[in-house]
Amino acid sequence: MTPWLIFGAKAVGGLACQMGVGPAFTIVERRVAAWIQGRVGPNRVGPLGLFQPLADLVKFISKEQIVPADADRVLFLLGPLLVFAPPIFGFCVIPYGNMIGDEHLQIANLPIGVLFVMSVISTGVYGMMLGGWASNNKYALLGSLRASAQIISYELSLGLAILIAVMMSSSLDLNVIVEQQAGKGFGAWNVFGGGHLSQLPSGLLGFGLMFICALAENNRLPFDLSECEAELVGGYHTEYSSMSLGVFMLSEYLSMILMCGLMTSIYLGGWSFPGITDPSDHSILAGLISWAVFMTKILSMMFVYVWIRWTLPRFKYNQLMDLGWKAFLPASLVNIALLAVIGVMGV
Repeated sequence: MTPWLIFGAKAVGGLACQMGVGPAFTIVERRVAAWIQGRVGPNRVGPLGLFQPLADLVKFISKEQIVPADADRVLFLLGPLLVFAPPIFGFCVIPYGNMIGDEHLQIANLPIGVLFVMSVISTGVYGMMLGGWASNNKYALLGSLRASAQIISYELSLGLAILIAVMMSSSLDLNVIVEQQAGKGFGAWNVFGGGHLSQLPSGLLGFGLMFICALAENNRLPFDLSECEAELVGGYHTEYSSMSLGVFMLSEYLSMILMCGLMTSIYLGGWSFPGITDPSDHSILAGLISWAVFMTKILSMMFVYVWIRWTLPRFKYNQLMDLGWKAFLPASLVNIALLAVIGVMGV
């Protein structure tokens, strides 16, 4: 098999994790929301309502694309693309399975994969800022300002939480981080200290901070202040319609998948699971099993996303910012300091 065919197969497998799960998860969210709230949920389009995502796509395509008369047309249309592209590129370096033969189940194997993902994640805010500003709508502008302030604030704590896992693994290569956690039991996962009992508190706190900051980064309840209906109509995408609005909504799910994939890789053992996967087995069957384990972990975390959305009320904006700057950032700095002391002492 030629290198281009191998790369194409890996790219299809990686993109299937996002472009397949993203639209499909919209019906999962509706079903879980209905279950939590004691409602029926989608049940009209197709058997058990399973064709609801297809109906949503037809609706978005058939609606008229409207650009406000006073909007900056180029930046207005560019905004959704700048939000859509980062999670696609970021997932390229996520290892979504064990090796098959000599090939990693990963679109691009970068030795600085963690830095690449962090840099890509940080660019998503530009699409929200441009979308709100270019709309020439004061409510959209307020939503974009809230989004940029929120995301930039929580990116600090998110980056420090990621740094905890990097310090435990002493590597920026996502494959190396996963391999260090694979085949050694749950205790080797970074969330449980990476095989060192003294690092257990740092691992648990780092994962907890990263998960909460991921909710804020993905604009999920209770951190969806940038698009809260009661105050800002629709937030930064108030003026968007048709597929432009659909791209914004799909980007949220793609960003969730990227963040869950990153958390799974650096804290939860990646594609490995004791008793199910064998890191030394590079057969096709073992690769497919490891891919299934990885996707199960991602979907489980996304289920928690939905559970939180329909359980917790929305924060006020001052509470959201206070939590990020006065609670999460100091806790992240203290966590890094403690882990550094433990490393220096060799405990």
